[in-house]
Amino acid sequence: MTAPSADAQAQKIVEGYLGLPPSSERRLIAVAGPPAAGKSTVAELVRSELTARGRPTGLLPMDGFHLDNETLEARGLLPRKGAPQTFDLEGFAATLARVKSEASVKVPTFDRTLDRTVPDGAEITALQSHVVVEGNYLLLDEPGWRDLLDYWDYSVFIDEDLDTLEARLLERWRQHGLSLADAKTRAEANDIPNAKLVLSKRLACSLTLPASEATAAD
Repeated sequence: MTAPSADAQAQKIVEGYLGLPPSSERRLIAVAGPPAAGKSTVAELVRSELTARGRPTGLLPMDGFHLDNETLEARGLLPRKGAPQTFDLEGFAATLARVKSEASVKVPTFDRTLDRTVPDGAEITALQSHVVVEGNYLLLDEPGWRDLLDYWDYSVFIDEDLDTLEARLLERWRQHGLSLADAKTRAEANDIPNAKLVLSKRLACSLTLPASEATAAD
């Protein structure tokens, strides 16, 4: 079966979300799934489509809540960067609470070139009554993470089989200049275990979709 396009994925999410009863409160849409499932591409398309339909929408990637490399190194976690324990879950949850209750909220972003977070790198503005939140662990059924479910007004899980994810993750590291052997080592040490965790421990959601043709960078 041919994978759907990221545009088709986004359209399906938007149609499902707009089927919710009207609300005067800000709503949060969670887009979750394993690494290399195309989440960030789809999340940005959802944001753009909702905004184009007259519903100004913000974007909040979970990557902005990576613990800094110095902290990870001190805890012996730097090689596992991207695993659940390498995120500031408490800070992420506190920010979600603020986004739900406050008109304007500064949020951190992640600079992939510098490999570090940028405090106050973006802003959810008062005009943005809808916010797309994107990340691997938004629907993770583990202590602490499962409590995030209370924040989601609509939740989406982008699914993919493990073999395809492994191929995409290898390609991701090859694009970073690693040899096939080194790419396999990197993927098997961290990315693939993370993908297995996300696929095996996930909460119920509003909508489950197969992965799109989005690139392995997501």
